[in-house]
Amino acid sequence: MAFTDGPDSVDDVVAALAAQDYLADEGLATAIFLSLRLQRPLLLEGEAGVGKTEVARALAAWTGGEFIRLQCYEGLDVSQSVYEWDYSRQLLHIRAAEAAGATSGTDMKTLEDELYDERFLVRRPLLRSLAANDGVPPVLLIDEVDRADDEFEAFLLEILSDFAITVPELGTFCAEVPPVVVITSNRTRDVHDALKRRCLYHWVQHPDVEREIEILRVRTPHVPASLASDIAQVASELRSMGLYKPPGVAETLDWAEALVLVGVDDLDAEAMNATIGALLKYREDQDRLRARGFGEVVGLLRGA
Repeated sequence: MAFTDGPDSVDDVVAALAAQDYLADEGLATAIFLSLRLQRPLLLEGEAGVGKTEVARALAAWTGGEFIRLQCYEGLDVSQSVYEWDYSRQLLHIRAAEAAGATSGTDMKTLEDELYDERFLVRRPLLRSLAANDGVPPVLLIDEVDRADDEFEAFLLEILSDFAITVPELGTFCAEVPPVVVITSNRTRDVHDALKRRCLYHWVQHPDVEREIEILRVRTPHVPASLASDIAQVASELRSMGLYKPPGVAETLDWAEALVLVGVDDLDAEAMNATIGALLKYREDQDRLRARGFGEVVGLLRGA
């Protein structure tokens, strides 16, 4: 389904994302539908690996807009997120002018003005997101906003309010078409209420067993159906164990690939032990599973 004026219904969103191999449940599809129609940022929270980042990628593939990602981290500032000046090119411009003898009097004043021409402006993700190609809004992913400082979050509020950025030397850049904005958080800290008020919100949960089987069949079609079912059931069981880092969808997809690569058709304790590093990424979680016993977990699949 082509993206023109946006989706007409939640079902349109479900179908469009499915065409990009992303299976969204009704709650997530509704949040996306409202975000697109109301032109409001969408804040997705949830544990790592549940598919928050992939929402933005699927939206970009569907809409045809440029996918722009801003990875947040502690200390993120304007020069990495909004814009900076290309000092090396400015210096080369000065040297070229010196070589041409245009460094005195009125020529010097003109040269100084030229240094802050738009051609020397390096557009970082937030500034790039204000430019739409052929009227198609870009998809801006602000990933893991909870890792950024409070100061950056406050700065982000201004941009999301007006979709405008002022560069003192050039003026104000405004978005003719607001970007599609997806903000993700793993909730390592609470996002401020002021930011949440500007967004629509959705908590992304781990899928149930049936949906995870569907995801495995779509994303890894070469995995046998019976093995995909076993993988989804094991992942669901591990998520109920209170592990430090329960496996997300990303890990179950990796595990499925790993099992196929080592030639596993039917999951057993030996295969699970050999490939557990693709599913659980903390030693403490692996030790806890070993203490319970791989055979016991696999036995649950067989009704033992």
